[in-house]
Amino acid sequence: MKYKFDKELNSAQRSVEHGKIIRSKKFLYKIYISWYNVILKELKSINEDVSQLKIVELGSGGGFIKEIIPNVITSDILEIGNLDMIFSALEMPFEDDQLDAIVMVDTFHHIPNVEKFLAEAQRCLKNGRKIIMIEPAKTWWGSFIYKNFHHEDFDTKVKQWQFQSDGPLSSANGALPWIVFKRDFEIFSQKFTQLKLEKYKNHSPIIYLLSGGLSMPQLMPNFSFGFFKTLDKILSLISGFGMFTSIVVSVK
Repeated sequence: MKYKFDKELNSAQRSVEHGKIIRSKKFLYKIYISWYNVILKELKSINEDVSQLKIVELGSGGGFIKEIIPNVITSDILEIGNLDMIFSALEMPFEDDQLDAIVMVDTFHHIPNVEKFLAEAQRCLKNGRKIIMIEPAKTWWGSFIYKNFHHEDFDTKVKQWQFQSDGPLSSANGALPWIVFKRDFEIFSQKFTQLKLEKYKNHSPIIYLLSGGLSMPQLMPNFSFGFFKTLDKILSLISGFGMFTSIVVSVK
């Protein structure tokens, strides 16, 4: 049985509802913690003392990254009350060479013009600094799940990096990270000569499904999380068996 939400998908209140669901489900909460720790590890490669870095999270929504990385500036395009800033990823209110990192979880594929976003990120980030993101994976397994059981578009055949947005949460193309950084890698490299793809790693083939995500009940009891997390890591070693991708892009 799917959850019934009180608020419309593109409303700020819906993101608040999402945040409550994440915190209420042990599997989902721990998945987010593991993702935030992946981001933290990448930040430590910039400076072991992460508190000295100026970090912005895009699309913070109902997340809780500050519990893991307290100095992150949280932001969203929606006016969600507990966030630090409200702005569009296409027009970021920062000076040139001001940021050490831009981080995001399931946000890149919602940005309607990622070419403009990457130009903005390149402008705002210092040399040697990073964009760190976790996004849907275009694997045989990920494609099967997203195309058949998810409400967002997952179109691998579109030629453009842009799409018409009808709302920040309802409009997306889950295949966009793969399109930009894999299928069109040569185009990306030519357009953004100061950006370098450092990492593209598929992972998490089953654990998110077992959590029920944001719309379905958790499928397994809380005490089994450790077992399934270990199994998830093992299955991630199988080529093409992943639902999410960790991507790191640095400024040269």
